[in-house]
Amino acid sequence: MGLYDLTFFDLIQRNAQCFGKLPAWYETDDQRRLSFSEIHVRVTDLARGLQYMGLQKGDRIGVLGKNSLDFFLLLGAAAAVGAIVLPINWRLSAEEIKFNLNDGAPKLLFVDSEYQPLMDDIHAQLTGLPQRFNLKADGGGYRTFESLCSPAAEFQQAEVKVDDGFVIIHTAAVAGRPRGALLSHANLLCANMQFNYCLGLTPADVHLNFLPLFHVAGLCMAISSFQAGCLTINMSKFDAHQATELIQRHQVSCFFEFSPILSSILDEQKKSAADIGSLRAVMGLDTPETIERYQQLTGGTFFTMYGQTETSCLTSMGRYQDRPGAAGRVISAARMQLVDDYDRPVAAGQVGEIAVRGPMVFKGYWNLPQDNAYAFREGWHHTGDLGRLDEDGFLYYAGRKSEKELIKPGGENVYPAEVEKVIMQHPAVAQVVVFGVPDPKWKEGIKAVCRLRAGHQLTAKELISFVGQRIARYKKPQYVEFVEDMPFTAAGGIDREEVKIRHGGKHP
Repeated sequence: MGLYDLTFFDLIQRNAQCFGKLPAWYETDDQRRLSFSEIHVRVTDLARGLQYMGLQKGDRIGVLGKNSLDFFLLLGAAAAVGAIVLPINWRLSAEEIKFNLNDGAPKLLFVDSEYQPLMDDIHAQLTGLPQRFNLKADGGGYRTFESLCSPAAEFQQAEVKVDDGFVIIHTAAVAGRPRGALLSHANLLCANMQFNYCLGLTPADVHLNFLPLFHVAGLCMAISSFQAGCLTINMSKFDAHQATELIQRHQVSCFFEFSPILSSILDEQKKSAADIGSLRAVMGLDTPETIERYQQLTGGTFFTMYGQTETSCLTSMGRYQDRPGAAGRVISAARMQLVDDYDRPVAAGQVGEIAVRGPMVFKGYWNLPQDNAYAFREGWHHTGDLGRLDEDGFLYYAGRKSEKELIKPGGENVYPAEVEKVIMQHPAVAQVVVFGVPDPKWKEGIKAVCRLRAGHQLTAKELISFVGQRIARYKKPQYVEFVEDMPFTAAGGIDREEVKIRHGGKHP
């Protein structure tokens, strides 16, 4: 550790000193409760075990599991030894999981019991054949999580720098492959401070943790609330009925959400008449109707935002009521400019690509130097997203550049090209265009417009099932429309924009 360095493990040590016996974590699945001091002890024990297993600074630790105390402790232990955590989206298909693991090449792999059969099937195809551990209980020949926590060895804190890598989060597939975004300790600690400043988090707050820790929003909000000294109430997976009960019982004051989470909680509250008035701050993306319903019921504040994995979750943030429809103003730890196709700044009120500078910009895509050179051109991180700034500096999201067309159902990232590639594997499909459409539940849904080959028949249900069997089920289209012909551009390619206009696509 250098004089100017600070890591997530330093934060754990600091919180043990500052908050000691205050409750830090409550695990709803098994009712485990740990204070900040107890978390420090458990993390140090686990870090000792990781070193005993031969883990070196920069080695990767794969995690395939639901939200849990053990997952959180593993993040802290990895920080202590300088390892990089590779959280895997458990909603992905086996092939997608295998790709992400081989891309990150972890030395150790921690798996929930429910995913052990999948891991057994693909383990022989993984680079380096990582040693496997069960995140909780023993089973299936895996070593237990607890067995790592008490080896007869000394713990030597690694020399970890603030700019060293801490976590790799794979983004949606571009050009046929996902890209691992490397986030440093500095990235996430800076995100913490932005969250805590904007939301006003203190040790009096209670955070309900249900967004998955493999998602940048779930990871950042969990670490941010921990840094602020909040009590985290952890759910392994979101359930609206349970969440509503937990809000009332524990006086939950904050969480991060994507549509339709908040509306489902409000619907449950209406049925049960539960008291959720403690919920003073909700952050995320949702419809105006749901936001206003929440604020009217609780008197709380909804915070809108724009960000991506590559910017440690945040780029802009603000209160919904300050400028309804906007994504807030640029955060204090970032600079933003909007640029045209030639990377020239555009005037206020005009749409341009969102480009960002600041300590929250990620370290780059794992082992993809050419992608990094393009994304970081001209000394800015080019997000591939479009936006518009009004005269007061409020950002309005305006869609994606054509080169990075993206659909976001329920906060997930889905690239149309990836879905189209799978649909074109069906022998009945001759042409397809996939794009986002307004959706009452997910805010943005996935629609596929298909032209079938002559003499072939196919139903929407059959095609949706076909896609869901090959890639993550959240990437399958919710809407399918079959057409007799497709419009073409003068250059001879399918006119995607015309297809969207004809069939209900979203437009900037």
